Order: sequence, then C-alpha cells, then structure tokens
Amino acid sequence: MTDILVLGAGYTGVTAAIRVARKTRRTGGKVTLVNASARFTERLRLHQTAAGERLADHRLDDVLAGSGVTFVQGRVTGLDVGRRAVELDDGRVLGYDKLIYALGTVTDASVPGVAEHAFVYDDHAGTVRLSERLDTLTGGTVVVAGGGLTGVESATELAEARPHLRVVLVTRGRPGAMMGDGARAYLDAALRRLGVEVRDGAHITKVLPDAVELGDGELIQADATLWTTGTKALPLAADSGLSVDARGRIVVDAALRSVSHPDVYAIGDAAAITQRYGVLHGTCQGGIPTGLHAADSLAATLRGRTPKPFRFGYFHQPVSLGRQDAVIQFTRPDDSPRRWYLTGRAAVTYKETVSGSPITTFRLLKRGLVPVWAFAMTAGL
Repeated sequence: MTDILVLGAGYTGVTAAIRVARKTRRTGGKVTLVNASARFTERLRLHQTAAGERLADHRLDDVLAGSGVTFVQGRVTGLDVGRRAVELDDGRVLGYDKLIYALGTVTDASVPGVAEHAFVYDDHAGTVRLSERLDTLTGGTVVVAGGGLTGVESATELAEARPHLRVVLVTRGRPGAMMGDGARAYLDAALRRLGVEVRDGAHITKVLPDAVELGDGELIQADATLWTTGTKALPLAADSGLSVDARGRIVVDAALRSVSHPDVYAIGDAAAITQRYGVLHGTCQGGIPTGLHAADSLAATLRGRTPKPFRFGYFHQPVSLGRQDAVIQFTRPDDSPRRWYLTGRAAVTYKETVSGSPITTFRLLKRGLVPVWAFAMTAGL
C-alpha cells in the first residue's frame, strides 16, 4: 500500500486526487485529499458570488463519491518533508509516502490596509461577506483594484448586477493589457457601456476603511474595496525546506516533482513549472493539466516507469463582461495574443462550454476520461 496525500481541493487538487486514485487502484494506492473547507469552491466564478448570484453548493464528499479518494477536512499548519508528515490545525498528523502539493496561492496583501480593509477572493466565505456588504448599500462606490482578467470580470459583473453603485477600476496599466488590440478595444467598450470608471496609470498605496489612497495622494472614496492585484504562495513550502523560487513556488522538474524532495509533486499555482517559453503563470487553464500530469507521473513511477515530461501551451484568455457578454482572446502557446478573438453571445457560449462547472470534468475523470480541451493544451507542443 502506498499512502498518497493530496493537499488542497481546488481545481488542480481534486483533479490530481481523482486521477491518481484511478491510476493507482491496481498498484495499491491509497489516496487522501485534505482541504480546510468541506465545500468545493469554483474560484473562477467568485465574481458572480460577489455580484449576488448564489451558485450551487458542491460538497467535497459528493464530488469525490465513487472515486476511491478519502476526504479529510482540516487546515494544513505544518509540513515535515523529512518525516513525510503533515500537521493539521486540530493536532492530527497525517503521514504519506507520496505527496501532491496543490495549496495554491493567496492574495498578496503587502500594501498597507489591504489585510484590514479590503475584500479578497481567497475563499467562498470571504466573497459572500463582500456580497453581503454590497447588499447594504443603496448607493456609493466600489473600488476594484487590479486591471487583470479577475479585476475586469469583477468590475463588469458588479456594475451590471448593481447599477445603483459607482464602480471604479484602478489599474497601473490598461485593463486587459495582455490582450490584442481588437479584443482590448471590445473590452474597453464593454467597460464604458456598463458605466465602469477606469483609472488607469494609477496605483493604490494604502487602503483605508472608507477610501483608497493613490500614489499622488489622491483619495477615492470607497464603501467597499475589492483587491485583485496579485497573489503569493503560502510560506508553508519554503518553511518546510522545499526548494522554492522568488515567489515561494515549489521548483519542480519535468515530471512535476520537487527538485529537492522527489517524493513531493507540486501543481497549479503552487509550482514553478518551466516550459521553453518561460515559467507558467497561474491559471485554471494550466492548473488542471498539471494535476493530470502529476497524477500520471506518480503512477508511472510506482510502476517503475519513467514519467513523460510535462508540456503545456496556452490557448485562450476567456473574460466574462457581465452575464450577457464576453470576449475570448486566442493565444499562442506562450500566451501572447493571436489575431483571432471572439465576442458577444458566441463568446459567452464558448466560455461556458470550456470553463463551465468543473463537476462535469470530475465525473469524466472518475470514468477514466479526460476532457478534450485538456488534451488541446498539451498536444503537439
């Protein structure tokens, strides 16, 4: 019997757990998945929760039913890679033979006042608190910090669902700066149509209880501030002695094994994964393929085989612009924009098809199947 412990039940962790349980069923794999919450959170849809939409409540016991994976609820507080042991917040200690680290990242709250006064998307409960705060407002201003895809989706969702509120998007660069000219122009038009006030070329130096302070000293009144400007790895990996990069992500080899402790696999946002065009940046688009590959690598190792190297290429940048609009920027494998993009209802349909509820993906994995789009990200690169 090989004890395989998976830490973190986001998209990547659940994917890896279900896949490795199926792959090691005949070779004595015993898979345990640890997560702080009993709920599976669709982080890609947290902006919808913030806007007031109540999404389905997926319990991890139900998600994992029939997969052969045992679920343990608990927050990881310690990792001893020498003893191969994980400590939980209630004092329990879980041993392992192989570990898949999928704890992801949390919001970078290094700017003064963020931790005390801003709302973040670190979990479902925190997002519900933002929604409840907005429910109390009959007017006023919501500041969204960050012009990346998460910030744009949040600003447009809030502006559409809560038109009585002033929504201000504050960003150092242009919103959706990673997109091509055509897609970015469409995104800009959607922001104007929904009445989002864009303050580009600005950065927030302090978050106050009722305002944000910009670099030039200007104050923007804020009845609620949502912070989406960046994330950072948990200190757990570095504290354990695993080799990490400058951002605290576990450095892995081509099989997604830690370069310092090969019994540990790291996936998703928690891993520094090098491809020929550079290091992957965290997205669900890349996260699920890393979960699949780590599971396959681990299973191959247990069978005495050499794992295949991980190969991945980006394919698109899907962005919702409220419930009735979206823009899809198609990309080269290195995530640079191609000429082609999709807009409007066709883009909405595309986005829902590709990044809809992952529950369907998990059901396919239990049957030994992999979604076609996951193959598309790794084939022919």
